Amino acid sequence: MNLQTTSRNEHKDVQLSQKVTGKPLRIGEGFEAMSFKHDQFDGLMDPLVMIDHYTMSRPTFGAHPHAGMSALSILFEDSEGVFNNRDSLGNNIDLLPGDAYWLKAGSGAVHDEKPTQGSRTHGLQIFVNLPQRHKHDAPTSRHVPSTAIPVIASEGHRVRVVLGDSNGTQGPQSPALPLTALDAFLDAGGTYTHDVNADQSLLVYSVHGEVTVQLGEQEIHLPEKQAIAMQSGARAQTLNLASAKGAHLVVLQGAPVREQFIQKGPFVMSTTADIQQVTAAYEAGQLGAIAE
Repeated sequence: MNLQTTSRNEHKDVQLSQKVTGKPLRIGEGFEAMSFKHDQFDGLMDPLVMIDHYTMSRPTFGAHPHAGMSALSILFEDSEGVFNNRDSLGNNIDLLPGDAYWLKAGSGAVHDEKPTQGSRTHGLQIFVNLPQRHKHDAPTSRHVPSTAIPVIASEGHRVRVVLGDSNGTQGPQSPALPLTALDAFLDAGGTYTHDVNADQSLLVYSVHGEVTVQLGEQEIHLPEKQAIAMQSGARAQTLNLASAKGAHLVVLQGAPVREQFIQKGPFVMSTTADIQQVTAAYEAGQLGAIAE
């Protein structure tokens, strides 16, 4: 059990969780992941609900529903081949290495993602909460091809602005609430600085290599395959990232929703009654279907 505490800088109100190691998850012969969930981060992960850092080489899940949340897929550039995405919105898209796909499920949608034969997909699957006022919105989506992702490259770092913005560089925007997603690479001895507005939640995950993470006056050394959540508090802050030997990391940033929610598998709703209602709607075929 990973019970997390927070440390607080009383002067600037920066909050950090403890470092969290993901839980290994293996399904069948073609899917393995390190899984992180909101209850490991003492509330500081909000608006994120869950993250899987996964590798998939075979179809695993089949068509499945989502509701009350957004599902964001970020494919790393070292993926191989094609990751086919289909959903009940009528999309049938072949995602390529470096692409991203955002499905705002809202009131409900059916989704299926799988690598084509001979492909290997390496990336993140991220569940993002929706405020209660948006949980019944009509579903919508956005495909972000790697060619549409701006890259900030300078001595010591290369940062893909998958969504949102970093230091004035504007990336694609999500079809739901604003979220910044940075896919960053630091050379040995490299650094990167990212400006953070007040009242923002951040999660930093080290995909490969060790990273030194500093927000305000709080600093922590983050080993490979560990994550830390933090909140910037009432003032704008600066996030400093550094690596002595080089690293690949991801930064996710958004405004916390600060609402109670219940997660049951692919559903993230406000109450148990809402979970029961959307489950019944799915079983009755009311969340749509994927065209064959």
